Amino acid sequence: QNLILQGYDAIVINAASPNALNGAIKQACDAGIVVVSFDGIVTEPCAWRIAIDFEGMGKTQMDYLAGRMKGGKLLEIRGLAGVFVDDEIHKGIEAGVKAHSGFSIAGSVHGDWTQTVAQREVAGILPTLPEIDAVVTQGGDGYGAAQAFQAAGRKVPLIIMGNRYEELKWWKEQTASGYETMSLSIAPGLAQVAFWVAQQILAGKDVPKDLRLPTVVVEQAKLDYWLAHTPEGGVTNATYPQDWTVKLIDAIVGGKDLPATPTEG
Repeated sequence: QNLILQGYDAIVINAASPNALNGAIKQACDAGIVVVSFDGIVTEPCAWRIAIDFEGMGKTQMDYLAGRMKGGKLLEIRGLAGVFVDDEIHKGIEAGVKAHSGFSIAGSVHGDWTQTVAQREVAGILPTLPEIDAVVTQGGDGYGAAQAFQAAGRKVPLIIMGNRYEELKWWKEQTASGYETMSLSIAPGLAQVAFWVAQQILAGKDVPKDLRLPTVVVEQAKLDYWLAHTPEGGVTNATYPQDWTVKLIDAIVGGKDLPATPTEG
């Protein structure tokens, strides 16, 4: 409301609640202010929404596994119970299990998107599980899972990583013995996309109210690049310039494939 009174042309917001700010957002829209929500999107119809395809994040993991193995027993590490993001990624994984025959979820724990919690929870459930062929995750839990398997003296399965530095570093170390996997997560740079979307709307471009941004996927061939560009203790990020955001908008409007995540080389 203060921003409205100060006469801003646009407000970009990562909302903690999808509806708690709807009244103020409607006031901003009525005052002619462009409101763009991202990551934590809002339900007020007058605002623009940039969402992460979290369900697609789960499906992508299963598509990758289907390309690597003919079925198998999976351990699923979920996020925070009761949170929308956790439910969406889980939904995508479930859909992927149904779409690719031969896969089944042998066990599931909540890792709270944290390495230490994931390690503790995986260690607790491992004694009850058969041999696990792969671990599907939600980000921030892959390294903890690997530590739990190693501490239990069990073969470390294919673990989908979550773009944290510790995960990529561990993965790189395992490649010497032929270990292969992939990693994916959202990028903090999503805020840049929201900024450029607001700028494009103000510049008169026709922008759909709902936009989806793909997760950043780290493939084996690009592991060295992303590890070198991920700060120690941090998470893989990408820089989204104006021209890339325009391509994203045009692709969504035209129903075409989204542009690849921008890299420096």
